[in-house]
Amino acid sequence: MAARKSFLLRIDPAILEALSRWADDDLRSINGQVEFLLRRALSDAGRLPKPRRGEEPQGKQGEKPKRKKPKPPK
Repeated sequence: MAARKSFLLRIDPAILEALSRWADDDLRSINGQVEFLLRRALSDAGRLPKPRRGEEPQGKQGEKPKRKKPKPPK
């Protein structure tokens, strides 16, 4: 796994409180919840980076991220 990088995030206190409650409900840390949500948003947008050779896919415990299929033209 690649080394993790840290960065400063300025966030509205009400958003942080809601995120904290959500993380507690899902038994995650706030950092884990933010990473989960960002990963899901990137996957939904088709922007999740592909794993490098020899790396595990970044989904649920080895599960490949799901991509939305494009709608067929009408």
